[in-house]
Amino acid sequence: MHRFFIPPDQCKPPDLFLTGREAHHALHVLRLRAGDSIAVLDGAGHEFLCKIQRFDRDKASLNIVEKRDLPSSVCRVTLLQALPKGKLMDSIVQKATELAIFRVVPLITERVALRPNKKDAARKTEKWRTTAVESIKQCGSPWLPDIEEPVSPEEFLARKASFDLPLLASLQNDAAHARKYFQDFQAKHGRLPNSICVWVGPEGDFTPKEIEAIKNSGALPITLGPHVLRTETAAIYCLSILNYELQTSRVNS
Repeated sequence: MHRFFIPPDQCKPPDLFLTGREAHHALHVLRLRAGDSIAVLDGAGHEFLCKIQRFDRDKASLNIVEKRDLPSSVCRVTLLQALPKGKLMDSIVQKATELAIFRVVPLITERVALRPNKKDAARKTEKWRTTAVESIKQCGSPWLPDIEEPVSPEEFLARKASFDLPLLASLQNDAAHARKYFQDFQAKHGRLPNSICVWVGPEGDFTPKEIEAIKNSGALPITLGPHVLRTETAAIYCLSILNYELQTSRVNS
């Protein structure tokens, strides 16, 4: 079944409307017609199974057949990702969305090559948010992640955000497997973490000063294996092992 996205403030039963790009895609790309069934995601945990009633030039009227309320992930994972070169951030956002990320915070670290000004940063952020929308339509997730505008590590740390399990992808000798920290947390609290953040550095890693500041905030260094990974590979590696540990711990608990 084809999936579409309508922002939650526009999902007002009993009828929904596809407009703009979504209506164009339905009519001119997929060539759907009145009576066809589609699914609509609002990015806030709801899926609407609908029938197309009619097309009016640039708008499609939908009748809701069924509404499904789908729970969010038990653990909210934030990816703190140093900006990579070129268009790699699009791919990171896409894959992170498929892996049920809660939030992506792009980082302008000392060693990143891409340093957008305020206007470019806003434009890129809107593009990444569009990528996330397309990704939930592809994978069927009803939850749209929050994609923030780029900040420096210092600016993010100044927020003093709190996480049950803050982690740092590390090339240093003191890094441990993520499983150790999950086991330690579960032994201490008797439950899985409700919130996790993972810091992923740029090519060449964070500077020693940045690493020190991140560790001082409470982040625990995790190893990504014996090889030096590209930053986009490291991001997906981290999110994959976090998903695995969360699912494995939940099955075994």
